[in-house]
Amino acid sequence: MGLNSNRVEDFFTHSANTTVTSLKVSTEIPMPPPEEAVEVHNVCLPPKKTTFQKLKHRLSDIFFPDDPLHGFKNQTWCKKLVLGLQSLFPICQWGLHYNLKLFRSDIISGLTIASLAIPQGISYAKLANLPPIVGLYSSFVPPSIYSVLGSSRHLAVGPVSIASLVMGTMLSGSVSSTDDPILYLQLAFTATFFAGVFQASLGLLRLGFLIDFLSNATLVGFMAGAAVIVALQQLKGLLGIVHFTGKMQFVPVMTSVFDHKDEWSWQTIVMGFGFLLFLLTTRQISIKKPKLFWVSAAAPLTSVILSTILVFCIKSKAHGISYIGHLPKGLNPPSLNMLYFNGQYLALTIKTGLITGILSLTEGIAVGRTFASLQNYQVDGNKEMMAIGLMNMAGSCTSCYVTTGSFSRSAVNYNAGAQTAVSNIVLAAAVLVTLLFLMPLFYYTPNVILAAIIITAVIGLIDYRAAYKLWKVDKLDFLACICSFFGVLFISVPLGLAIAVGVSIFKILLHVTRPNTVVLGNIPRTQIYQSLNRYKEASRVPSFLILAIESPIYFANSTYLHERMLRWVREEEERINESHESTLKCIIIDMTAVSAIDTSGIDMLCELRKILEKRSLQLVLVNPVGSVMEKMHKSKILESFGMSSMYLTVAEAVGDIAASWKPQP
Repeated sequence: MGLNSNRVEDFFTHSANTTVTSLKVSTEIPMPPPEEAVEVHNVCLPPKKTTFQKLKHRLSDIFFPDDPLHGFKNQTWCKKLVLGLQSLFPICQWGLHYNLKLFRSDIISGLTIASLAIPQGISYAKLANLPPIVGLYSSFVPPSIYSVLGSSRHLAVGPVSIASLVMGTMLSGSVSSTDDPILYLQLAFTATFFAGVFQASLGLLRLGFLIDFLSNATLVGFMAGAAVIVALQQLKGLLGIVHFTGKMQFVPVMTSVFDHKDEWSWQTIVMGFGFLLFLLTTRQISIKKPKLFWVSAAAPLTSVILSTILVFCIKSKAHGISYIGHLPKGLNPPSLNMLYFNGQYLALTIKTGLITGILSLTEGIAVGRTFASLQNYQVDGNKEMMAIGLMNMAGSCTSCYVTTGSFSRSAVNYNAGAQTAVSNIVLAAAVLVTLLFLMPLFYYTPNVILAAIIITAVIGLIDYRAAYKLWKVDKLDFLACICSFFGVLFISVPLGLAIAVGVSIFKILLHVTRPNTVVLGNIPRTQIYQSLNRYKEASRVPSFLILAIESPIYFANSTYLHERMLRWVREEEERINESHESTLKCIIIDMTAVSAIDTSGIDMLCELRKILEKRSLQLVLVNPVGSVMEKMHKSKILESFGMSSMYLTVAEAVGDIAASWKPQP
């Protein structure tokens, strides 16, 4: 390392600054005053570790960032057993402190969400082209299991619109639910089983980061597109159309609506739009006055009751209004024998299970974390994956289809004052009573009401404010959102999702292969170096070009960075020639943000150094992180660079190199 300068020079002199292309250029190299002489520090290698130690540390960071076994340290075997049970079954943790006061809050919230879950369960089952009773089955077993395994206090579990739509779309493309209902049920239950296996596996293997490829931008567009398609599909029920397309694209749906105008029923239209207006009005009331949450929560069940009574009273006159008909009483029948593990449709069930599993998992965890943040407690993502996965696996064996945490029901649960997962037990108990005793009451429930309930529920999925925010903040995110939206709307639900994921991955690849590089300048009267574009008061340092690389250096971006560095050098030399400034002598690369490097990156630095040396330019590296420094040491690149080309800070590099250029007295 070169010697420190003993000469005294002041910081930048503002009166001597000149302006070139709107950027300040100092006429002097910033040097510290004598009483604050910069000490040049050595860049050290990280402590030596064995390959096993490095692998252990890396795997721990990847799979166990939250250190889940931290609470087990220095505990007795008995205490460890208790902690293990509480970790596997969160009910064992909060159940010890449960009391009557908490139960009063939970029973109120449980009954409130039951009034919403029962009509929604029936409606969403029809959305998935399943018998309505399956929706009620799915509102009984899964909430019971989640209350034991789940870590969220407010998540209300049951069928959801998006997973129902995707399952219905994907399975109906190969098997008709009307022509072969038994096979369709088998495929639905099997897809649910595979969804549960996938979800539980992600939690068990701590691979939850895989679902992060469904970015927020992707989900905003996908949810909005799916909501529009779901709403348009409900025109069949709202208009009383009998023969309707099974396709889920905008053009076929609208074509089917107008091609069957002769089937429109004025009685159905009047009843449907009347109750739809009622449901939307109650929704707006609850949005504007959150304390009146119960108004929108009770509206679906109220609509079902009133419409059922109305149809029963006028059934002899209203022949154009179709209704549900017979629903079997009793508990969920076992469906283990219906799981479909061989045959030509096995690949279809796996694919459907994978996609619905990812969507439902993403929605459930996002909803759980949203309400956990409002109450200042944490939801363990991996536990949630296992809980949702196990409840879907169990559900597939008890005549249930894919379920997860619903935002609308969870919001009602939260506003109703839920304190623990007991609210899900109360919900399951209410559904149980309905299954055992109240099924005949739904006989005359009109299908048009189910359509109105679905439309009201999915309208909340169209988040135009979030889309506008994406446009303002990140245009690439907005592009992913739009691609997802129009892909779902005009191509298909699965392909629309695939397109959006593809755009998101392209964005990641773009950031990796084309990383950001910036030119740094000195902020006057400080030892701070920042971007010249960002900080207008920052000034260039004569004879130096200071660059910062803001990403890891990999094989994917090493060629780009090599070309970009040489371009920066060429542009700087051209600027110097035009402005008649001091000759460029040194290029400093700030590697503070370079978190990793591979052999291609190391070769790129070597090649860059050789090219610059031929042009009589010195290359200096600043602050490489431990792992980067270690790889450079093992590759022998430090021998060619020399430790005199390594500095801890940009300020030390500038001061020390500039001092070495000055003639010694």
